[in-house]
Amino acid sequence: MKRSSKVLALAAALVTGTLLMAPSAIAAPGQAGSSGGGHNETGGADTVLRGYAQDTWTSLAAMTDKKTGLPADKLSGDLTVASENTSPTNIGGYLWSTISARDLGIISKNEAYQRMKTTLKTLSVIERHAPSGMYYNWYSRLDGHKLTTWPDSGDPVDPFLSTVDNGWLAAAFRVVAAAEPRLASSADALYDSMDFGYFHDLAARPEAGLNRGGFWVVPPAGCNIPGNYGDDGPDVYYTCHWYDTTVSEARIATYLGISNGQIPPEAYYGTVRTMPDEGCDYSWQEQKPTGVTREYLGVSVYEGVYSYRGMSLVPAWGGSMFEALMPDLFVPEAQWGPRSWGVNHPASVRAQVEHGLDETRYGYWGFSPASDPFGEYAEYGVEGIGMSSDGYASDRQRTDVDGGYDGCREATNPTPTFGDGVVTPHASFLALAYDQTAALKNLANLKTDFDSYGPGGFYDAVATQSGTVADRYLSLDQSMTMAAITNELLHDRVKGYFVDRHFAATVKPLVAAQIFGSRLG
Repeated sequence: MKRSSKVLALAAALVTGTLLMAPSAIAAPGQAGSSGGGHNETGGADTVLRGYAQDTWTSLAAMTDKKTGLPADKLSGDLTVASENTSPTNIGGYLWSTISARDLGIISKNEAYQRMKTTLKTLSVIERHAPSGMYYNWYSRLDGHKLTTWPDSGDPVDPFLSTVDNGWLAAAFRVVAAAEPRLASSADALYDSMDFGYFHDLAARPEAGLNRGGFWVVPPAGCNIPGNYGDDGPDVYYTCHWYDTTVSEARIATYLGISNGQIPPEAYYGTVRTMPDEGCDYSWQEQKPTGVTREYLGVSVYEGVYSYRGMSLVPAWGGSMFEALMPDLFVPEAQWGPRSWGVNHPASVRAQVEHGLDETRYGYWGFSPASDPFGEYAEYGVEGIGMSSDGYASDRQRTDVDGGYDGCREATNPTPTFGDGVVTPHASFLALAYDQTAALKNLANLKTDFDSYGPGGFYDAVATQSGTVADRYLSLDQSMTMAAITNELLHDRVKGYFVDRHFAATVKPLVAAQIFGSRLG
């Protein structure tokens, strides 16, 4: 994965051309943002976003152990109590956030280097699954040992290796290698050791295959499938499910595996847009899709879409912003796929806005899995654009929207009354690239109308009817915020670091070829 300066320049040209110019002017890297939780919001969009980034970075710095360079999974709102557990996604998010903080002028180049050097050193010695090079899903941030019991409860943990979590850590290695030449060899070595072929079940779908959710080295008590999709090592124990939907955060692992030559390119077309419209066999899905069947690389694909408020779009499983847009922080999907993601991404954002403001009358929008104002963690989304008929709800009451399925399932709740809507700010940051004006307005309203902002930026979620706030920070959500702001202010710089010439050559044609039936209205 070595990158020469010429390769990096070409990658930047591929990704950051004039079509991707941010709507606001770029301030020079090295210019410090506003400090504290009370930065001035009367300035322009750049000023506001830089202030949000500086405060968000404060939380990420506070949750990271100085000795190991590993961030906590979550942090209390006053920045004093951090969880002991961390994950590959948390660690990857901290690495790309460190680059973001450096490039936005929040921290110095030397501080960023030292922070990432510490993290990479820890990652080079902690326990992994040696044959695949993959990381386990939970470690102690204090000393890096693999967790077999939860630190807070003592309950047992079955050490698991997650497809998508390793995907996000691998994405971070690419960003570090491109952004910090002094660490390129270390980041490249870790990246090159990771084999995503271990997750890919070639028999799951003819001509394409599908990625399993992950595997265990020791069989857990629940359902598991023994096998080994890799080149060597003993059998492992795979999850009984695959990642089989197209609009999913898990597509990051497919992109990486294809680029690395570990997963066949046909796999890009192996996931489903919607379930097919075949009698009542798939009437469990949220609505009856429309679409046509096309063939890509010999793979037959039903290009199904759902209808929502005059739009057509490919749904995510739960209808959340995270599923739809997190991979777009790294891969220029909308630019590369003007007939697919280039329409689906803005449609997903518009659907979230209209759900929050018009359909439910919450007055706010942005629905995604988050820290729960009424508990620990919950999955929120717009169920009408989710494939599962009992998918992610947008309110505390878990209101189920059921418009039925023509000829198969009677509607039970086609025009529901919604309750206490739960909005998470990171969803608005993910939407920046597709409606900056709406995103900034929504964030400003959340900050003004609720006690939703602390010393580390926006708290993780707000219940908009009761005003109940999840006054804590999740590492994942904060790191998505940092990447989104950096892309918005610095002309998709995170994408520029992630994409090199080889990645563009192998992945861009696959994205460019596909045609969704999405439309904005």
